[in-house]
Amino acid sequence: MSIDSILLLALAPVLALIAGMLAARARRSRIRATMLWSPERASPRSGRTGPWLLGAACLVAGVGAAGPRWGKSDTQMEGRSLNLALGIDISRSMLAEDTRPNRLERAVREARRLVQDARGDRVALLAFAGRSYIMTPLTLDDGAVSLQLDALDPDVASEGGTDLAGVLTQGRDLLAAAAEGGARALVIFTDGETHGSLDDAVAAARAIRSAGVTLVLVAEGDSTWSRIPLRDERGALLGYKTDAEGRVARTARRDDVLRAISDAAGGILVPSDAADQAGAVHTVLAGLERRAFREQRRDDLTPRAWWFALAAIGLVVAQALLRKGPALAVLALATLAGPALAQRPSTGDRLLRRGDTAAAARAFSLDAARRPGQDTALFNAGTAALAERQFAAARQWLTQASRSLDPDLRFRALYNLGLVALLESRADTAKRAALQDEAAQHLREALLLSPGSRDTKWNLELVQQPTPPPSGGGGATPPPTQQRATPPTPRPTGSSTLSQAEAEQILNSVDRTERDVRADQARRRRVVQSAASKDW
Repeated sequence: MSIDSILLLALAPVLALIAGMLAARARRSRIRATMLWSPERASPRSGRTGPWLLGAACLVAGVGAAGPRWGKSDTQMEGRSLNLALGIDISRSMLAEDTRPNRLERAVREARRLVQDARGDRVALLAFAGRSYIMTPLTLDDGAVSLQLDALDPDVASEGGTDLAGVLTQGRDLLAAAAEGGARALVIFTDGETHGSLDDAVAAARAIRSAGVTLVLVAEGDSTWSRIPLRDERGALLGYKTDAEGRVARTARRDDVLRAISDAAGGILVPSDAADQAGAVHTVLAGLERRAFREQRRDDLTPRAWWFALAAIGLVVAQALLRKGPALAVLALATLAGPALAQRPSTGDRLLRRGDTAAAARAFSLDAARRPGQDTALFNAGTAALAERQFAAARQWLTQASRSLDPDLRFRALYNLGLVALLESRADTAKRAALQDEAAQHLREALLLSPGSRDTKWNLELVQQPTPPPSGGGGATPPPTQQRATPPTPRPTGSSTLSQAEAEQILNSVDRTERDVRADQARRRRVVQSAASKDW
C-alpha cells in the first residue's frame, strides 16, 4: 500500500478531532437553547453518537484525500510453452493480388490465427523489408502481438526491398536469448523474392539450424508474374508499381529461394496453395517440445480513494438518520460540494508545472527507483532527464520504459530515445555518425508503433539529412513554428544547438505541402535502393 500525500494523512486525525469537537459543541448549544424554549422536549441523551459519526466521516474522508493505493501484486504464471517468433514480409511485392485479397493481408490473417492458437506460448513479432524490425519481444500477451499485426504496412518500412538474411539473423538472435520455455521456432511469411545475397540468406539459415531453432517458411503469392497495384486510401486503383526506368514492376513467388533456405535450415516449407496455412504451421509446432515455465507479472498500485469516499458518505447518512435536522443540511452540502482532489499529482508533476525541470527529474528518478515496475515513472524520469540534457540517465530510464507492453508508452519512450541520440550527436562530433544512426533506429521503431506520427517522421527526416558545414552563425533559437512537440516531451527541433543553416532548412521544410513531403520521401527511397535496383 502507498499514500500519495503523507501530509494529508497526518492531518486527517486532526481534522476529524476538530470536526467532532465542533459537532459536540453545536449539540450542547442546541440542547441549551431547547431547554430554555421547551424544557420538556430537551433530551441530553439523544444524538450522542452524532459528533462521533461526523468525526469518523471526516477521518475517513481525510484518509481518502491522502490518495491511498493498493492492489499491487506479483503474480506467478506457470504453464508449458515454446518460444515462437513470427516474421512478416512487408515489402511492396507483398501487395500483389495474385492471392486474395493480397499476399500481405493473407499473411497477416494466417499469422493472427496462429497467434490465437498459440495462447500460452511466448510469441514475438518481426516485420522486415530492406531491414528487419522487432515489433514485440517474446511475450505471453497475445493481444499486444495482434495489435502490432494490425499496424503492418509497407509504408512503415524505412528501406524497400526484401532482405531474408536480416530477418533470419534477427529471429535467431531473439530466440537464442530466450532463457525460459521449451523449443524455439521461427515462422516467416514471405514470397521469397529476396533482393539481398542468396548466399547470405543460406548462411543465416545454417546458423539457425546450428542454434537449434526450427524454421518454418510460409510461401505467399503465385509462381507466375504479377503486377503490384498502387491504391489510394479508399482502395481505388491508381496504377501499378514501376521501376527506375518507368517499366511496370513484376513479382512472383520464388520457390527456388524458399527451398534453398528451408533445406539449409533443415526446416519446413508450407506451400502457398495450402488451404489452411495456419493449421499446417500449428501441426508442426504441436510436435515441438514444450517445457514448464514461470513468469512473474507485476500489477501496478490502484487508487482506492473512492472506497473511503463511500464510507464517509455512509457515515454522514447514518448521522442524518439519527439526527434529521442539521445533519440533513450537512448531507446536502456534502452532496452538492465539488469533487475533492483525492489523487494529488505526484511531486515530479508539480515541480514540472512550476518549471523546475532539474528537481522534477530527481523526483521522477526517486519515484521510478521506489516503484521499478511502473513504466510511467520510468518514462517520466527519462523525459525529465532528457530535458536537463542528462543523456546517460535519460537513456537508462527510457530504455527500461521502452520495454513496456503499453504500445502508446512504448512509442513515446522510443521517440524520446531517438531525441537523446539526436541531441547527443549535436554535441559530440566524434560520434555523430553513430549517434545519428542510433537516433534513426529508435525513430523507425517508433514509426512502426505509430505510422501516422508526423513528429516522428519529421525528426527522422532531420536525422537523415546531411549535416551542413559550420557556418559561424552560432546556435540561433528556431522560431516557434518549428516546435511541433507536445509538452512536456522535449523535441530536438526546439534545441538551441541548431545552427542558422539548419534552422533555415527546417523552416523551408515546414512550408512544404503534404504532397511535396510524400514526393520527397519517394525520391529518397529510390536513391537508397538504387544499389539493389529494386525497392519492392
